Amino acid sequence: MKIVEPKYEILTDISEGGIKELQQIERVARVCYKSEDKITPDGESAKKLVGFLVKQGHEAMLEHSQLSVLFTCDRGVANELIRHRIASFAQESTRYCNYSKEKFGGELSFIRPYYIPDEPKENTVKAAFSTEELKKLETDYQINNAWYRACDEAEEGYRALIANGMRPEQARCVLPLCLKTEIVVTANYREWRNIFKLRTPVAAHPQMRELMCPLLMELQKKIPVVFDDIYTYWPADDQTRKGSMVK
Repeated sequence: MKIVEPKYEILTDISEGGIKELQQIERVARVCYKSEDKITPDGESAKKLVGFLVKQGHEAMLEHSQLSVLFTCDRGVANELIRHRIASFAQESTRYCNYSKEKFGGELSFIRPYYIPDEPKENTVKAAFSTEELKKLETDYQINNAWYRACDEAEEGYRALIANGMRPEQARCVLPLCLKTEIVVTANYREWRNIFKLRTPVAAHPQMRELMCPLLMELQKKIPVVFDDIYTYWPADDQTRKGSMVK
């Protein structure tokens, strides 16, 4: 079995400062007001107008520009992503992917949640720890061991089912939610704003936030006018709403 880190990749090319994307939105939006004569080639009019639209909540115009992002995550996170219905998806299929084949290295890949502790190193000098620290080390070991064992048993069961003639779409019944998957999400900017508002607050699932918060912060740098009014507590919070991230 292989452990894979969760990550995202923006597939859509974004222009410097997002100017071209803003100009696309501006060109469409000005049809409503018949104010095409106010368009400036440097993009300043686009920034001003799109900023105004966002502030006024007139986000329908943002639907005229879209973004595709490839996520590497576990099946649980992917299951939450596809609940955003105003979007298009392309996901790695467990029906057709035979993970026992050489193409996949003959093994399954899993996403280890960041809240599952690493296995303590073998050369850890336990004498250097207090009683409480030793207790935590033991707990961490038990959690890590339980998670790893569950994945290992799932892989063993999957291999056995495939070896005995079952198709991948049948053998997948033993695969856990932490199985690694890849999913491309394509949505317009309005829907991405909705996704970030739902998936970056501290109440969202921690693994979802692990992907969405950094993505939001990157897009705030690339297209600030569209996304810079959405705030995230990541990574300073501790899931209790006590921390905050100052922008």
